[in-house]
Amino acid sequence: MTPRGWDVVVVGAGSAGAAFAARSAGRGKRVLLVEAGPDYRSADMPEAWRSPNPGRALLDPSAVEGFLWAGLDASRTERQAPAPYWRGRGVGGSSSINGQIAIRPSVEDFEEWAAQGCAGWSPADVLPYFAELEDDEDYGNTPHHGRHGPIPVHRTPRELWGAVDEALCRAALAAGHSWAPDVNAPHATGVSPYPINSRAGRRVSVNDAYLEPARELESLTIRGGALVDRVLFAGHRAVGVSVLVNGAPATVHADEIVLSAGAIHSPAILLRSGLGPARDLRSLGIEVRQDLPVGQGLQDHPLALVEVAVRPGPGETVDDRHTNVCVRYSSDAGPPRNDMMLVSLNRNVLAMADADAGSALGGLGVWVNRCHSRGVLKLASPDPAVQPEVRERMLSDERDLARLREGVRALSALACGPEIAEISVRHPAEQNAELFAALDDDAKLGEYLLATVSDAQHVTSTCRMGDSGDPRTVVDPRCRVLGVEGLRVVDASIFPFVPSANTHLTAVMTGELAADRE
Repeated sequence: MTPRGWDVVVVGAGSAGAAFAARSAGRGKRVLLVEAGPDYRSADMPEAWRSPNPGRALLDPSAVEGFLWAGLDASRTERQAPAPYWRGRGVGGSSSINGQIAIRPSVEDFEEWAAQGCAGWSPADVLPYFAELEDDEDYGNTPHHGRHGPIPVHRTPRELWGAVDEALCRAALAAGHSWAPDVNAPHATGVSPYPINSRAGRRVSVNDAYLEPARELESLTIRGGALVDRVLFAGHRAVGVSVLVNGAPATVHADEIVLSAGAIHSPAILLRSGLGPARDLRSLGIEVRQDLPVGQGLQDHPLALVEVAVRPGPGETVDDRHTNVCVRYSSDAGPPRNDMMLVSLNRNVLAMADADAGSALGGLGVWVNRCHSRGVLKLASPDPAVQPEVRERMLSDERDLARLREGVRALSALACGPEIAEISVRHPAEQNAELFAALDDDAKLGEYLLATVSDAQHVTSTCRMGDSGDPRTVVDPRCRVLGVEGLRVVDASIFPFVPSANTHLTAVMTGELAADRE
């Protein structure tokens, strides 16, 4: 890379970084966007990743190569061994490999953000940005929505839902949940069609939505294959980044450094730069620049499944949408409101043939939508090529475990109802024998969940935003890293807690909002 100075270097071309870079460049700032993975044009994206069902690409080694971070593992609970954790790599980041869900958190989340010291992130502050970024084909002309933004919002017509979608919808309504046609409306709760960031049945990533239109700007330069090692400083001011370009070291200087590498890799860069827990840094021989709780607040949504042996439907293909329905609801243990979520998983998601039953597995899922448990991310090595150690510690807080016990019992009851019976060839108690054997015993069910719970791939909160006087805070409400100048973090790592939704849309909103706040 040339020694040319830039106004801004943005590290990471994912959901937040692409939005931030495109908006900043559109305002005339000289922006260099560096991405560890490949830079490619929208037309060159593997077609498998365009499918409405991301499982198609995840099962295709040729599609996975280069688009996922290799060697990244995470332990979900303290009872589980580390297992692969999927994060997108390349322009578009995880928006290129996720479930394409365009759902907003409850507005109560942002009321709590503001109450926790995140001034300027209240519902009144963020809702205009959610509206500006979306092109909602159903509700774009209604209050709190937008019609001409870069992110398309589509809802699959009910006649095209999968069997599990329809069954969950009918079962939840019969159980007393209300119908909420627009889950993105403020205060919405109940059974809703999932909004999807796709157009004409094909994924739209932030590379498509933000970077492709901005590539004609002279003020924006995108460099792929550039792995950032650490931030460079002159005194207390960040002045550049040290980068490995195809394995060769290089440096880039800028007036401002913005880390948007995601909730796994932004904290890793900070730690390698000497910003983090002093004891951990010293143990790796890293000079401590600022003692901060980087990596200490990690959260994700703990997810439990009830498998359903689904009868094959006519005309089904691997490209059918994997989920179209969600149910937001409040547990008996609340507040907060909408602290739980049910989701449908159509038969093509698990993509495993059940030869004995002549069917394929689908499922019903329940996750804790507002968590208390906190995990930790630490460096395994100062080498940027070595992935960090990720321990999610899900369900380590008894409040989360109690909520998930309640949720999986409610879900199991739905699974045993007539709506699921109509589409399945095996009773859920037989299909999920170990789970059902534990349902009536808190201790046994807790042990089962600790051993089997998964996550929703919604990692957040490793560089938490808050009041500068709060010992949990890494960045202030303007996204500035405490104790240094010229360095911001703008991605899901700054969320005070994992929001009550899939994280993609909130990350895009964060990039848009932060670009407006110098």
